[in-house]
Amino acid sequence: MRVHSLLLQERLRAFGWPALAGAGLILASLLYALAGLWPAWRTDAELADRSQQAERLLRDVERGIAPAPAQALPGRQLDDFHQRLPAQLQATQALDRIYVLAGREHITLARGEYALGIDPQTRLARYQIVLPVSGSYAQLRRFLHAVGRELPALVLEDLDLQRKRIADAQLSGRIRMTLYLSRS
Repeated sequence: MRVHSLLLQERLRAFGWPALAGAGLILASLLYALAGLWPAWRTDAELADRSQQAERLLRDVERGIAPAPAQALPGRQLDDFHQRLPAQLQATQALDRIYVLAGREHITLARGEYALGIDPQTRLARYQIVLPVSGSYAQLRRFLHAVGRELPALVLEDLDLQRKRIADAQLSGRIRMTLYLSRS
């Protein structure tokens, strides 16, 4: 056993630093394969298994052996969508949330215009909101991102901003949004 390690040391001295660098690169590539690529290969195998299971389920549903999943029914998807929307009675809470988010960013929201519209063909109500705003560009941008994140049923329809002079940091304008509400 001792002879083998002496032979290895002799070979390494004969090849010098290029052999050591090559061995280091081989070791680094093996570590990369284990740490970086192995999880991706495992995820790929899991996705392939899930795909095969989905194909088997689809064949069973087509043959009538298994029932169709509840999520696959179009009517159920629409019901789920309506359930995720805030109720019409929660409109004031959503408006309060808008004003709280504006206050966090120190944005001035003047008295706005509000109009409730009801779509007779669907179970949706549209609450149209027009708010005069005043603040810096960064404040308004953070406010709009926060509103979009916290109120996903709110849609930004129009944004009109102006500066009185080019050197002004403050912008003034109006924001037009629509809050979609469920009437059920």
